[in-house]
Amino acid sequence: MKPPPREAQILAPVSRPSAEESQDSALETAIQLKDFDAWYGDFQALHSINLAMPKKRITSFIGPSGCGKSTLLRWINRMNDTIAGARATGTLEIHGKDALGPKVDVVGLRQQVGIVFQKPNPFPKSIFDNVAYGVRLHLKTSKAELQEIVEWSLQKAGLWEEVKDRLNKSALGLSGGQQQRLCIARAIAVGPEVLLMDEPCSALDPRSTAAIEDLMLELRKSYTIAIVTHNMQQAARVSDFTAYMYLGTLVEFGATEDVFKRPRHTETEDYITGRFG
Repeated sequence: MKPPPREAQILAPVSRPSAEESQDSALETAIQLKDFDAWYGDFQALHSINLAMPKKRITSFIGPSGCGKSTLLRWINRMNDTIAGARATGTLEIHGKDALGPKVDVVGLRQQVGIVFQKPNPFPKSIFDNVAYGVRLHLKTSKAELQEIVEWSLQKAGLWEEVKDRLNKSALGLSGGQQQRLCIARAIAVGPEVLLMDEPCSALDPRSTAAIEDLMLELRKSYTIAIVTHNMQQAARVSDFTAYMYLGTLVEFGATEDVFKRPRHTETEDYITGRFG
């Protein structure tokens, strides 16, 4: 079988870089925000966010509910465009290119920046058609190429061995953890460079959560990943960098080990230790 136009093997787990490596100034920036503000109508949800997310690293966004974490994620792939009254100013660049300009191809941007939501949302279609949906929409492929991409994506998501004999069965028959991995397979099938995850494990049991966390560490070699989580242990386990947000502001950002062990701000320490939030 001819391999897909991307790596066709499941990546071996990789270790997290040390705090020193994570802070290496040579790390390439994938997503850059400068003086970024966002509103829903008259309500300002984000205030002057300045942040550089490194390429092929996992960045966790933590903070109490309503602090702007999900709003920020949804601006990165312009999902907030669909909300009446939503607007943003400042700089948002993805791999050095403006992502906010009026001439930006938003459909193309969302192909480059995939997103996985809190609750698994498979389409009421077969497992195969779920993964193939975006490929058919964005790419021109032969039937054989489409089959290869679907298999590659399911392998990448660690789901192929579990579903290879029932690809034509409804995706709604999968378990919650399997559905979430299917959604990840669907997101990466179109070849994104950035993968956003908004509370991807909050609806899952501990075993499924562990599987998704292992998957994130595997995918990190090929993708820049941003994850919103309320689970401090999860942020500490999987992320290279952590951003603490409060009331729409970025309080602290740095290597995860530093943020958790040596926070620079009392507000961050209070939240991480459970004294607040």
